[in-house]
Amino acid sequence: MTLLHLEGVTRTVRLIDAPPLTILSGVDLDVAVGDRVSIVGRSGSGKSTLLNLLGLLDNPTTGVMLFDDRPVQSFSSSHRDRVRGRDVGFIFQQFNLLQGRTALENVMTPLLYAEGRAFWQRSRIAAEMLDRVGLGHRLTALPDKLSGGEQQRVAIARALVRSPRLILADEPTGALDLETGAAVMTLLDEVATDSGAALVTITHDPNIAATATRHLRLDGGGLRPVHDPVRDRAHDPALDAVRGTAPATMPDAMLA
Repeated sequence: MTLLHLEGVTRTVRLIDAPPLTILSGVDLDVAVGDRVSIVGRSGSGKSTLLNLLGLLDNPTTGVMLFDDRPVQSFSSSHRDRVRGRDVGFIFQQFNLLQGRTALENVMTPLLYAEGRAFWQRSRIAAEMLDRVGLGHRLTALPDKLSGGEQQRVAIARALVRSPRLILADEPTGALDLETGAAVMTLLDEVATDSGAALVTITHDPNIAATATRHLRLDGGGLRPVHDPVRDRAHDPALDAVRGTAPATMPDAMLA
């Protein structure tokens, strides 16, 4: 079952005293329930813009974008907010935990917008999710008393507490050391698998990208498949330029 469908999607922003800037110029993407997709790209390639589209924070400028077979451009603002709160979970590099609130209170926050059982039993549901990510003994801990890995696990619990069908992870291990980052990605994959959610990871790290089953690169405003993220990164033209090994035929603009 296709959860997200993008066809020829563009995103252009208007600038003051400058021509409009086209960031995405023809993105095609299908994300099915249970998919594991990684998207890599250089800084400035439009990854954050694409993430905002996938997370229903922005509308495409042109093209077709369907969520559950419904065009997102037809969503009212309130309906978009409801769908995003119910069906989309976000995980960020910097955790974005509420300071001065316990781990339990942070994970409970999305449930304040839920209805019925999920709202009335939010404390128990949040505690169960923290236990699922291995933090059942840290319910009352404040963020500044948690390690980086523990803070990211709280962020994962918060993202998954409403059982979203789509999880968007933006550089989820960028603030962690390699060992902790690998453990966090393993945990994220396990919890997402248990819930049947699709997981889209946007990352600079080819090793993190390689944990997905589908690998894509955002380049030139569009997506292209990547068969081996580690090998693809090893031959990234931008990195070749930095290393001084860029081919003689590389355009001058790429070397700038």
